[in-house]
Amino acid sequence: MGWIKRNLFFVIGGGVALVLLGGAGYYIYQGWSRNSAAAVKLGETYETLVRLAQEKPYPGDEKVNNTQIAKEQERQVHDWVKQAREGYRSLPAIPPGGSVTSEAYAAALRRTIDQLQHEADGASVTLPPKYDFSFTAQRPLVKFAAGSLNSLAAQLGEVKAMSEILFAARINALDSFQRVRVSDDDATGPQSDYLDERPQTNALAILTPYVVTFRCFTPELARVISGFASSSNAFIVKSLNIQPAGAAETGDQTAGMPGVPGGTLPGMPMPGRYGREMMPPPTAVPQPAAQPAAGRGGLPVVLKEQLLRVTLEVELVKLLPKS
Repeated sequence: MGWIKRNLFFVIGGGVALVLLGGAGYYIYQGWSRNSAAAVKLGETYETLVRLAQEKPYPGDEKVNNTQIAKEQERQVHDWVKQAREGYRSLPAIPPGGSVTSEAYAAALRRTIDQLQHEADGASVTLPPKYDFSFTAQRPLVKFAAGSLNSLAAQLGEVKAMSEILFAARINALDSFQRVRVSDDDATGPQSDYLDERPQTNALAILTPYVVTFRCFTPELARVISGFASSSNAFIVKSLNIQPAGAAETGDQTAGMPGVPGGTLPGMPMPGRYGREMMPPPTAVPQPAAQPAAGRGGLPVVLKEQLLRVTLEVELVKLLPKS
């Protein structure tokens, strides 16, 4: 104790120095820990930079900023999508409006069918007798199945738009329209008015199929395809089945072949009564008709146009509402 009293200032100074050394050691330890963490993070950043620099394309340098270019291209894609949506406008329903009543639809259906029949007559397009454009089941009704009016109104607008494309192309005859069933009333209609397919829905749109059968020549067919391609609505021609109209009407692949009466080849057994087969009577082999000689100065016939029966499968693309 005497020594401490004689060296009190030295003891106090030593204690203060010891405390300061302890604080300095703790501060150094914290700094070392921060430096270690920063070194690890720097190493990871450097590895990421090396990896990005080796990629193709790489983010960029002082001359080329690929990151900014990517952002600009993303903006251009969004602008293009916004512009492209204009080409996928939905066809107006008939009658328009989100809530359709039975009375309004019944009146609009009769009015639209009469209008299409008059347009077909004005375009010299032959229709089946009393044709209802695939709405035979709905034409006589005044009350419709619950929950089907909006879908029927949409289909009526779509059939009208496609019919007008066909009439504008001046086809010779419209044989049939086929659509998907959207109402319980469709079960009572003729099966030739409907498809067994269903609309397909993906992340962007609803694809609604239609099949239309008509007769025309090749120039009219070209105008039909052009009309669907240039339409302001998104029609996709999925398939095209073409055959001569005469062969399609007989329903026999051998129809129209020389020396094939009634679609039966010479020498083929014909079905007899009770399932027995009979040989056809001998028939004279037809001789090729003499071709008329072209007059002096006349040109030979290079292409002889014939009427075609066309079955066209079309899908209508309707974009889903923006989420």
